Amino acid sequence: MKNISLGRYLPTNSFMHKADPRIKFFGLIIFMVLIFLKFATPWTDFLMYGIYALVIFIIMKVAKLRVFSIFKQLKSLWFMMIFLLVINLFTFQRSGGNTLFMIGNFAVKDIALYQTLYILIRLVLMIALTSILTASTKPLDLTYAIEWYMSPLKVIRFPVHEIAMTLSIALRFIPTLLDETGRIMRAQESRGVDFKGGRVKEKIRAIVALIVPLFVSALQRSDELANAMIARGYDPQAKRTRYRLLYFSWRDVIVLCLSLGFLTGVILLRVYKIDLADMLYVNIQNLLQMWGLK
Repeated sequence: MKNISLGRYLPTNSFMHKADPRIKFFGLIIFMVLIFLKFATPWTDFLMYGIYALVIFIIMKVAKLRVFSIFKQLKSLWFMMIFLLVINLFTFQRSGGNTLFMIGNFAVKDIALYQTLYILIRLVLMIALTSILTASTKPLDLTYAIEWYMSPLKVIRFPVHEIAMTLSIALRFIPTLLDETGRIMRAQESRGVDFKGGRVKEKIRAIVALIVPLFVSALQRSDELANAMIARGYDPQAKRTRYRLLYFSWRDVIVLCLSLGFLTGVILLRVYKIDLADMLYVNIQNLLQMWGLK
C-alpha cells in the first residue's frame, strides 16, 4: 500500500497500473459526469454519493493505494470547505424548503444545507478520482491518453499535443508546488512568521510572505523545465513516436464493461426517477418484520 497524492505517480504492480490510460481516462470522465447528476430525492442523492464512495474505495484497494491518505490531502481544504459551507447557507435563498433555524434575519433552510453538502461531497469525490488517475498513470501515458481523445481536433489544426502536454505538466506540478509550499512555510516559521495565530492583519502578512516566494519559485521551476525540454530537443510541432505502444488488453475490456454497466445503471435511475433510498428503506422494514425484529 502506498500513500496517494494528487498529481504524483506511485509505481506499483497493480491491476489499475497495468490498465490502458485511455480506458482509465474514459472512466474518470464517466465518473465526473455521474457525480453531477441529481436524482428523485435528496436522500437518493446522498445514497448514490455513498455508492460512488464505495466504488472509489474498491478502486483504491485494487490499485494498492492507501484510502486514508485522501483525507490527508483534504487537510488544506478544510478551511475552504467550512467557508463555503457558511457562505452557501446564508446566500442560498431559493424559495421552498423547511426552515431549520434562524440567525438574526437569515433563515437557514434544509435545501441550502443539501446544496452545500452536494458541493462539498462532489469536491471530495473529484479530488479522490483525480488522485487515483494520476497515482496509477505515468505522465507520458496520461499525455498520450488526453492527446488520443483530442486527436479528431487535429483536422481543424487545433494544437492537440500542446494542450495535452500542458494539462499533464499542470497535474504533475501540483505535488511539486505542495512540497515547495511546505518548505517555504518551514523557512518562514524559522524566521518568526506565525501562520496559525495572530490577528487578521498578521495572517494577511503571513500569507503574503508565503505567496510571493512560492510564485517566484514556480516561475523558476517552469523556466528550468522549459530549458530542460529545449536542451533535449523537444519540438511540439514534430511528428512523435512512442517507445512503448499501447494496446487494449483483457484488463481494459473488464474496466470498460464495468464503467459502461455502472453508467447505464445510474442513468436508468436518473431517467425513470427511481427513489432508491425509499426502496431500500421499505425493503429493510420488510426484512425486519420478517425476522420479527420489529
